[in-house]
Amino acid sequence: MDRFSIIKRENRAKLGSFVTPHGIIKTPVFMNVATVGAIKGGVSFDDLKEINTQVVLANTYHLHVRTGDELIKRRGGLRAFTSWKGPMLTDSGGFQVFSLKSLRKITEEGVHFRSHIDGSRIFMGPEESIRIQSNLGSTIAMAFDECPAARSEKSYVIESVKRTERWLLRCIDEEKRLNALPDTVNKEQLLFGINQGAVYDDIRIENARFLKDLDLDGCAIGGLAVGETHEEMYHILDVTIPHLPENKPVYLMGVGTPDNIVEAVYRGVDFFDCVYPSRNARHGQLYTHDGKLNLKNAAYAEDDRPIEEGCMCPACQRYNRAYIRHLLKAGEMLGLRLCVTHNLYFYNHLMEEIREALENEEYGKFRQNFLERYKT
Repeated sequence: MDRFSIIKRENRAKLGSFVTPHGIIKTPVFMNVATVGAIKGGVSFDDLKEINTQVVLANTYHLHVRTGDELIKRRGGLRAFTSWKGPMLTDSGGFQVFSLKSLRKITEEGVHFRSHIDGSRIFMGPEESIRIQSNLGSTIAMAFDECPAARSEKSYVIESVKRTERWLLRCIDEEKRLNALPDTVNKEQLLFGINQGAVYDDIRIENARFLKDLDLDGCAIGGLAVGETHEEMYHILDVTIPHLPENKPVYLMGVGTPDNIVEAVYRGVDFFDCVYPSRNARHGQLYTHDGKLNLKNAAYAEDDRPIEEGCMCPACQRYNRAYIRHLLKAGEMLGLRLCVTHNLYFYNHLMEEIREALENEEYGKFRQNFLERYKT
């Protein structure tokens, strides 16, 4: 089945449609990060629906160590457990191989962790990661990989990427096995592979060609926004994406800022996720088309304007900067909720603006205008 359809193309930027077992995803798309099956800041899945969220992302490692994927499977999978009706992507736990480096040991079989919660021993390899994601019943599962730091020695990155390729083949086999079992939550679970290679063009390209030869549902680019400059990230996208399959969506993992997203769409990326909108919102940092503002600043103490003029999010429609700042300074949860809602709405609405510009064949003009205004 040809799941991904490119509706319009402007140079490398693509307006697309991705058919999944849980609904059609209009691309480019931003996936809201619900790490343990919830958005930090008290935003519910009903709220996500109200702000036109298409896809949510949950974390395999964190759900495995806290609550447990077996329990969630008994509850009908994570979508039933959370009441989210739309598509859901689960990451593989591979990023925790990077972020929890002081608590893990990598072998050919997989990774030995110590839980960041209680120090208990955990082993996760390709098969374990896919089994956890199958128990969660997500729409899209991610292959288990290692994410080398951007400045890693080239010899180490070569070794790491080859091991990630071997792990991917094991992921493919395990997912096929699980999808054929009678008690599997989602027997149509999709699988994305992950391109790695740090900042080395030749390793990235060789790995992209490896992915292109496999029957995957999509391809992600991992290992960016982990220490390299924005210019290096854009360069890696420029040299890597042309070697990935043209008929499969491209997912840039963990990226990023609004200007990162606009630039990455220009280079051919279809899927995004990032914790920035919710994490920054909890500190009072809010996104607008004119850049970020810090609502905790005293300048907003008597500011009766909404967070952003013309914004249709629930926070901007009902409340002003002065009141929301008051809530943040008073430590009221409502302040966090309103800020997170605004930022997630901003990101989701940005993707709608991007899709509209592509539909109208005006993405080049949109990109220029957005970046000039946002950076000013």
